[in-house]
Amino acid sequence: MDTVYNLPHGEGNPRNSEGAFVKLNDGSIMYAYTRYNGSVHLDCGRADIVAIKSSDGGRTWSDYTMLQPNRADNVMSVSLLRLLDGRIMFMFLEKSLMSGVKPSEANDHWGIDCRPWVCYSSDDGKTWTEPMDVARYIQTYIVVNNDRLVQLKSGRIIIPAAIPHLVPVQNGADVRYGTSPRGDAFYFISDDGGKTWRESKECCYPPHGVATGFQEPGVIELADGRIMSWYRTSSGYQYKAFSDDGGDTWSAPEIAYEFPSPAAPLSMKRDPRNGDLVAIWDDIDPRWNIQQKPSSWMRTPLVMARSSDEGRTWHGHRKLEELPDHGYCYIAMLFDGDALLLAYCCGGGEDSVLQDLRIRRIELE
Repeated sequence: MDTVYNLPHGEGNPRNSEGAFVKLNDGSIMYAYTRYNGSVHLDCGRADIVAIKSSDGGRTWSDYTMLQPNRADNVMSVSLLRLLDGRIMFMFLEKSLMSGVKPSEANDHWGIDCRPWVCYSSDDGKTWTEPMDVARYIQTYIVVNNDRLVQLKSGRIIIPAAIPHLVPVQNGADVRYGTSPRGDAFYFISDDGGKTWRESKECCYPPHGVATGFQEPGVIELADGRIMSWYRTSSGYQYKAFSDDGGDTWSAPEIAYEFPSPAAPLSMKRDPRNGDLVAIWDDIDPRWNIQQKPSSWMRTPLVMARSSDEGRTWHGHRKLEELPDHGYCYIAMLFDGDALLLAYCCGGGEDSVLQDLRIRRIELE
């Protein structure tokens, strides 16, 4: 039987949003997420990153403690990764209004500088290094989803990212350049344990007919050493591409017909017990016979499936959530023994799908 723990929004806490897990050396599990404060639940609203812990495999959780206070206008989209050298890597997005932009003018596609920052802990999360700006270039809007960090067997660390197209924005007699929702995917790469970062040699460019472009990419290392990346799109399916050189260059992207999907993210990790790939996404295949309501953002049902052949075929599809007026998205995953821990946004109804969080513990067969 699944165990469920909810983190609903409330007065003075208008949103609890996506995060990531990490297993600590004492056997406990830490989950870090963005806790909004004030009255604004939008992506640029005031928020801190906090952490809760479980000492019983994710069945019960502690009260939250502060992990990363707000450094700008917003901090969110947490990733945590236990590196091969034993350190924990912590990544988050920092958002701040660009110079001269009023809060009433800003939105997620114009007027906000958004970029990934990283820091590290050598004492299991007790202390952290000073956060470092991965991008280190001009103001722009870089998207990195939660729980997206990957370290390859070679030691290379990859951060999958998307950057929106620049478009002219008329402001009276002036023209300023903002960004559109249409994204190109690229990858930040580190070969020295996260000390320095560079961009991949190539981006993944979407076909002209895909209005959203490639948004919110993720990556996973396959058994043959290739890297598979996937992208949310407006096409009704996820797209995917492959790299033979550790994420620097990429094959021509193709439609992932195995993942019918709205414009919503997919998450995937490998089950360490048997090597299967496990994917979780909003599966809009008609076989589920769910009439999504507008308040769901089409992000229902939430489905889990397995692949025993490195992603060529998928089986064991299981519905995790299916309320037609709620949406489920921005999944964090952690395998812990014979259990899979998930955390995801689960709001809807009269509120935004992004305002509430749920942690689910699934006992695996």
